[in-house]
Amino acid sequence: MSAASPDQSQASAGRRLGLSLLVIATAQLMLVLDDSIANIALPSIQADLDVSAASLPWVINAYVLVFGALLLFGGRLGDLFGRRRVLRTGLAVFVAASLLGGLAPNTGLLIAARALQGLGAALAAPNALALIATTFPTGKPRNSAMAAYGAMSAVGIVAGVLLGGALTGLLDWRWVFFINIPIGLAVLAGTAVLAEGGRGRGRLDTPGAVTGTGAMVALVYGITRAGEHGWTDPFTLAAFAAAVLLLTVFLALQARTAEPLLPLGLFADRNRAGSYATILFIGAGLMGSFYLLALFLQQVLQFGALETGVASLPFAAGIILASGISSKLVERLTPRVVAAPGLLLAAGGMLWLSTLTVDSSYVAHIMPALFLTSFGLGLAFVPLTLTAVHRVAEDRAGVASALVNTAQQIGAALGLAVLTTVSTTAADEQRPGAAQVLQQGLAVDDPGAVARAGEALAQGYTTGFLTGAGLLLAAAILVAATVATRGTQRAADPADVADETRPRRRSRLAGEQFTTASGNRR
Repeated sequence: MSAASPDQSQASAGRRLGLSLLVIATAQLMLVLDDSIANIALPSIQADLDVSAASLPWVINAYVLVFGALLLFGGRLGDLFGRRRVLRTGLAVFVAASLLGGLAPNTGLLIAARALQGLGAALAAPNALALIATTFPTGKPRNSAMAAYGAMSAVGIVAGVLLGGALTGLLDWRWVFFINIPIGLAVLAGTAVLAEGGRGRGRLDTPGAVTGTGAMVALVYGITRAGEHGWTDPFTLAAFAAAVLLLTVFLALQARTAEPLLPLGLFADRNRAGSYATILFIGAGLMGSFYLLALFLQQVLQFGALETGVASLPFAAGIILASGISSKLVERLTPRVVAAPGLLLAAGGMLWLSTLTVDSSYVAHIMPALFLTSFGLGLAFVPLTLTAVHRVAEDRAGVASALVNTAQQIGAALGLAVLTTVSTTAADEQRPGAAQVLQQGLAVDDPGAVARAGEALAQGYTTGFLTGAGLLLAAAILVAATVATRGTQRAADPADVADETRPRRRSRLAGEQFTTASGNRR
């Protein structure tokens, strides 16, 4: 039997990378989709299961809380026991939890199923991203893979609204959970094409896992509760105090242990640390702007659920287009040169949205502003994610990727809480309880009450957009100040295998003070 020719081997490797990307991108799509797919079904869930007003938000919050809290733990498990193995475990848990949620006969079991979905997502998400960093070579293959991964974040949010509206309206709310089963099983079967990755010889840092997870639970809970009950609520403040205490203990443990859950050396390079911080702002802008716009369309312009999903498609289009463009730009330009203008564009789009009124045209005003916002966010996401995971040692790729997901998830929760609080406060200043007044006006067919409430809500949402524009402007400044690497994401030099988590070495080149282990001059 003759050996395969170089061309055949290259074609086979290309096909394998293509299939790997399809599996990873579909997994990311499914996980992000569940951030928003249940939102549209909440009224139906409440009516069918007789869910109390206090319990209803936890159908969403249980997923967000567990997902965000366990990401570091899931990333470290992948480093130690194999990324494909942990990804498969996470997908299996997610599929089983989706079945449980779809069959749930009561509120308690549904919320427990959502928490279990969050556990599955926390195991799967960081290892999917880590497999991009360890499977795809630096340069065009990895840039394209990261662009697809980033695009799935926006597509998942929009697809969640579209699917949630269609499945709830045409079938039943339970199908927003059942839809995950065929997708999850297909992705699970497709993981056969993925390389294992990980499987280090270290041990799990149990004290670090307990304190780190506890800190994340307290932080995400505090942020979520603040959005519902205010930032001065006693339980909100207690949650933040617990988060600070547990985080302090966690960092002290990480500094002293030989095999930490979170190697603090990941933050030693300001480029990586700046990328993580900025991704938090991107998560806030991504989820916050989409959430406020969905409410504006439904409450102020009186769009239906499915119509709102269709009207949100430019949001996904902007992310997809910008991700593809930025994956090309990072081969020629430094991360800061791509990301900072992107964030300025996104801030401009949010500023444009802040000028909306009850009479604004969707085609002439909302659609272009929405596209500009999402295009700018997509332009920034790819270079910052690449910078965050670039040249991380093989046995730390899972944790580095988990930090990207953690920043996104905490940013999303923070963006929702902050922008919702701002918009609600501004609306109530115009007309107290504006949302309730709107619902009552619609129920009794009172056009005057509906119009007055709509104006107050429009004022609230536009104030939220203005706040979001300020956050994204701050993010652009943060990128300009911290992500100073002059390296690009071209194909890697095979000899350059050092890791930024290790001590820096002095440069032998005249005129340079030192070079980071990623090869980026400082």
